[in-house]
Amino acid sequence: MRETKSRAGRGSGLNAVYGSVRGLKPSQKTRLEKLALRRIPANRVLTQEMARFMTELSAEMRRQVGILVDRQGNIDKILVGDARSILIPKLPGWRVGAGRLRGLRLIHTHLKDEPLSEEDLTDLALLRLDLLASVGVDENGFPTLVRIAHLLPDNPRGEIWQLLDPSPPSLLDLDFTSFVKSLEDEISRSVSARSVKGHVDRAYLIGRTVGREWQIEESLNELTDLAKSCGVDVVGTAIQRRDSVDRHFVVGRGKLRDIVIDALQKGAELIVFDTELSPSQVRSIGDFTELKVIDRSQVILDIFAQRAKSREGKIQVELAQLKYALPRLAEKDDALSRLTGGIGGRGPGETRLEIDRRRIRSRIDFLEKQIIQLGRRRALRRELRNRREVPVISIVGYTNAGKSTLLNSLTKSNILAEDKLFATLDPTSRRLRFPRETEVIITDTVGFLKDLPETLVAAFSATLDELADADLLLHVIDCSNPGFEAQMKAVESLLEKLSLNLIPMIRVFNKKDLVDPETASNICATYDGIAVSARDSKSFPPLIKRMEDEILTAIAMRITQDVSTQFAGNGKG
Repeated sequence: MRETKSRAGRGSGLNAVYGSVRGLKPSQKTRLEKLALRRIPANRVLTQEMARFMTELSAEMRRQVGILVDRQGNIDKILVGDARSILIPKLPGWRVGAGRLRGLRLIHTHLKDEPLSEEDLTDLALLRLDLLASVGVDENGFPTLVRIAHLLPDNPRGEIWQLLDPSPPSLLDLDFTSFVKSLEDEISRSVSARSVKGHVDRAYLIGRTVGREWQIEESLNELTDLAKSCGVDVVGTAIQRRDSVDRHFVVGRGKLRDIVIDALQKGAELIVFDTELSPSQVRSIGDFTELKVIDRSQVILDIFAQRAKSREGKIQVELAQLKYALPRLAEKDDALSRLTGGIGGRGPGETRLEIDRRRIRSRIDFLEKQIIQLGRRRALRRELRNRREVPVISIVGYTNAGKSTLLNSLTKSNILAEDKLFATLDPTSRRLRFPRETEVIITDTVGFLKDLPETLVAAFSATLDELADADLLLHVIDCSNPGFEAQMKAVESLLEKLSLNLIPMIRVFNKKDLVDPETASNICATYDGIAVSARDSKSFPPLIKRMEDEILTAIAMRITQDVSTQFAGNGKG
């Protein structure tokens, strides 16, 4: 059994003992201190003398006794449990990485000479121990059989660990040094085979727990695309359907255990949840595993941070990241940090956590003022554009629907357009002249997404405000995507939330070349749209005609409103 918090640091004597020593006799405490000073030869798993010392002490105390031994044979920690189990503290000084083991082996006693338990094997996998061994204790306190288990590299059979044949301590002839080196080399090779192009973060994705099956799978597929756009190698996925979300571990403790074990075996460095984790869930899951834990919102924020190029975009992303991080700040340990000095700084002073929170709030205030200033400049540019009476068409749509490709083809531009989610963030404007000599400005905006983090929507409000001055919206929809209806609904729901649903809109069903003509025709008839292929300008004439008609109607309405306003003013005069 693992402990959620370390009880003490590394040391000698009773300082190296983890677990309760209350109720033990002074002689037993003395023997525990002597145990801490012992050593096992580096190439031996366990000696007969060490096994005998541990079993006698365990039988006398009627408790399980364990030792954590490093690869040089030194005892790092002594563990004292109860009659049935033993607590393993956190091991902050013994980090593990992809393809590496902990560098520690656990040897502990079993008072009833029982086989290794499921709990033992789970600890072996979650802690990535070099090896785990139990020593049986008979009624006279003598050692019986040593049972050993070790991890396996990722394999087609999906086996996580292997149990060796039980053996008396005196007949245990395993060369531990050679064994652990060859095992770690094999694990490292299985991980390296998946990342031959330099270091790439490896992630294990966990799908949503509630909802319809197709919705859960569709959302997990989208998270996979997001992770790949973020430059992450997805090494595994898991879905756990539940009636409700577990308030501590999202998927439940047992399922999380299985997921973490599988993730570690596949060489994952982080776990990504397809939902937004609460601060308490982040803490609970973080205490359960040493893997980095992030959620869907953090992946999106990271993509935005990578793609933002303009000063405005970078400010908006930083603001969103800080607002997301603020409620999730947690102390690294229980100790008070450096005290603040100066008169008035009496008492314990501020902890590092409070200082960090105050600095983040101060930074958020500064960035919000910057965004307000940028919004004013943007408003001035829009006002100047409106004075020139140049109509504006804004392209909106789900991320990776083909908005930038359509803008490039319509205006013969060369804006970055990649088959990635959120390939472009900063709004881009180009001029377009219609056949009837009508000139417009056409603008590409940031892509939308289901469950877009509220902090991100708020941070990009200045950019999205640009849409309010549009005379026409082009809603680009990827009709080749099986979930295009859900994506279309997500975009139009956000437009309604932003009070932009009254602006005239044309639904443009892109990638018609990837579906059969009859399907494209039926989709357009159902949703009053126009099908195009953004890469083929020959498919544009119906769209261009519809766009020009809508813009001419908007110009006529604007002229009518101006005349009415002028007439009303003259009447008052």
